[in-house]
Amino acid sequence: MTNPMWAATSSRKIRKRIVVEGDLILETPAHFGNGDADDMTDMPLLRDARDESNGVMTPLLTGASIAGALRSYLREREHGYGYRVPGTAEAKRNAIKQSASVLLFGGVSGDDDGLQSPLIIDEACGKIGAGEGIEMRDGVRISPQTRTAKDKEKYDIQLWQAGTRFTLRFELLVCETQSDDSAQQIYEDELKRALATALQGLDNGGITLGGRKRRGYGRIKIEQWRLKEFELATPSGLLDWLESGNEVLDASREVSSLQDENALHVSALLQDVRKMFRLETELTLDGSLLIRAGSGQDFAAPDMTHLRSLQADGSMKPILSGTSLGGALRARATRIANTIERDRRTATPKLINAMFGDEMNGNPNPHASRVAIEEHIVKQPEDVPELVQNRVSIDRFTGGARDTALFNEQPIFGGDDTTVRVNLTLINPACHEIGLLLLLLKDLWTSDLPLGGESSVGRGRLCGRKATMRHRFDNGEHNWTIAEDEAHADKLAIDGDRTTLEMYVSALRTHLGA
Repeated sequence: MTNPMWAATSSRKIRKRIVVEGDLILETPAHFGNGDADDMTDMPLLRDARDESNGVMTPLLTGASIAGALRSYLREREHGYGYRVPGTAEAKRNAIKQSASVLLFGGVSGDDDGLQSPLIIDEACGKIGAGEGIEMRDGVRISPQTRTAKDKEKYDIQLWQAGTRFTLRFELLVCETQSDDSAQQIYEDELKRALATALQGLDNGGITLGGRKRRGYGRIKIEQWRLKEFELATPSGLLDWLESGNEVLDASREVSSLQDENALHVSALLQDVRKMFRLETELTLDGSLLIRAGSGQDFAAPDMTHLRSLQADGSMKPILSGTSLGGALRARATRIANTIERDRRTATPKLINAMFGDEMNGNPNPHASRVAIEEHIVKQPEDVPELVQNRVSIDRFTGGARDTALFNEQPIFGGDDTTVRVNLTLINPACHEIGLLLLLLKDLWTSDLPLGGESSVGRGRLCGRKATMRHRFDNGEHNWTIAEDEAHADKLAIDGDRTTLEMYVSALRTHLGA
């Protein structure tokens, strides 16, 4: 006869509970959607269900979203991007069971013997920073042939503003699973190592949250970690848990890092085997830049204003949005590939879709972009005036002004002190794909690839100042730094293996059959 579920012999034998809390802050706006559209917006936000009765606006970050992001990060760090378990069904089951992501988050779909996750993740209700809380962004699909907006392809999206805070809470259950103390200690150490590695993704920018996170939304940081362990095998530890286990941890439990001696006692994190190409570029704005803001603008404002985003301190700053940058890079990448391929141009669509993602319309197996692009503030001197330009549309036949065609614009104007950052990451890169990114960098650097609107009148042109690149692959990594040569104004100073860079571009030509 089996023991009843309430019997001590049938319990999970929890020996320890480790509670970790962290203060998460949005560095860029984030979209945590509710999955539905309404009359006001195409992509509304998920809110606390109590908002309807108490009349307040409370952001909600679900535990499922946090768990999914952490599990994906841990699996990719341990096995690489897009990992698929090889071999027979039995070999796959054994490989899955030995994975750190399964150890921490439980069995996967199809594994009937998979265990429950020992990690409990609470849902987090947010606190809105300075300002109104919700930011509206408009999006539109641009035709690569005409470089104009496609008909019926405009949408809007709600975002929680930068500076919105969430208090995350994790509870790790350390159960007695091994027969001897040494094996039990190894199990506990591996469990802690998996937790520390997963949570590091929240610390180092490896994890972004919400929708469209590969176009700059949802970048986060952790301001402070707090940790407390409850030893349930001792009477004092058990009483402490019963009395205060559900309380918010106070400042006395703060730790500088989850790896230090006062925290999880983890000597080393799991090895990072992800393959990627990382590009970080600093450019100056030559002239003006206009990425048009959409809805929600002041009625007294000019007809067209540059896009600004509310920051954590309540200030409005001009930005280079990841969606605008991603569209410009995709269009120019298509143009470069078509120029190199020349004849049949059959390889170009496959190359572009493989890097920047497939079109959703009618595609049975679409996949996300492998190029993750960040959103950044355009840094300007404090004393730069906000100028408004008045313009008029000219009738091409009469040469005179069109009736009712007067409009005004407020772009941002730059110079040597106005800097723009273009940062992107290509996951699982092939050599020819890196070559295409290098050609995109060249066009940005030399002002040949304008960003934003009204490029025909000279807006959106950038000049390169400095770029750092890193290619991480199976056997190591390459690093380069490109900067202006102070001794020769028309040359660049390159720190790194130039031959490898040339090889990447040659691989692109070979891939396209040039």
